[in-house]
Amino acid sequence: MIEIEDKIVSEDLFESFFCCDLPRCRGACCVEGDAGAPLEESEIAVIEEHLEAIKPYMTPEGIEAVRRQGVFEVDFDGDYATTLVNGAECAFSFRENGYTLCAIERACLQGDIPYKKPISCHLYPIRAVRFSNGSTGLNYHRWGICGDARVKGRKEGIKVYQALKEPIVRAFGAEFYACLVEADALLSGKSVGGE
Repeated sequence: MIEIEDKIVSEDLFESFFCCDLPRCRGACCVEGDAGAPLEESEIAVIEEHLEAIKPYMTPEGIEAVRRQGVFEVDFDGDYATTLVNGAECAFSFRENGYTLCAIERACLQGDIPYKKPISCHLYPIRAVRFSNGSTGLNYHRWGICGDARVKGRKEGIKVYQALKEPIVRAFGAEFYACLVEADALLSGKSVGGE
């Protein structure tokens, strides 16, 4: 583990490889698992505020689940997570051309809303954990459905943190990402100056 600012960063982010391979997994992360996408409390209000703009991209089942239960559920750990349809797939997922995609992200890409998607989804496979002392742990979560992403990442030489530059900057800032680049260089014995 490496401490950067108030973050405790797993060395797996520098030692493991990852590059999302959507043509292979087809968006399985939106439908697999035992809970919805983890949500920050502040994200609930954002999704509720933009729900009408998101609905055109949702399935009828997803819209009905949100109508009945709201945009979030409390998961088995007591944390907030996106509502599920029939206890399985995220209410905000939809299928297109054989892929499972995110209605929230589609609404953003279409210019309908300014919010891309839950930060937990954007950061995946990095999982952020808040500790009681106020610091945040950043861990690499290995999930069987992402096996192709690990193969592609290794083949292309893309480390976990490099694959997730955009969401890391979104969540923690460009300066923090620059610190990750520097830490990677120090760990690998390279000179700092680029990725």
